[in-house]
Amino acid sequence: MKKSMIEIAFQVVNEHEESIPFIELYKKVSKEMGFNETQFDDNIAQFYTDLSIDGRFLNLAGNNWDLKKRHTYSESVMDTDKIALDDEENEEEVEIKEE
Repeated sequence: MKKSMIEIAFQVVNEHEESIPFIELYKKVSKEMGFNETQFDDNIAQFYTDLSIDGRFLNLAGNNWDLKKRHTYSESVMDTDKIALDDEENEEEVEIKEE
């Protein structure tokens, strides 16, 4: 049975001792999958989405990826309490013109 891109990615990252840049990881996965140039281009967005959604992976600074199990909880969770949202400053006024 053929492995999925995300399963190959898990295997690649698991074999690395450190995090791996996204493009390097994708090149290794593409090679293992046997992608041609068109398939390489067509699948990169799906691969990034799959990595982002899969709970085993962690996106680090510089778009480097690693396994979440290698990092502490505080490294893998973003504290959203410190994000300030001020809707009034971000709203743009829209002027409606009658014709």
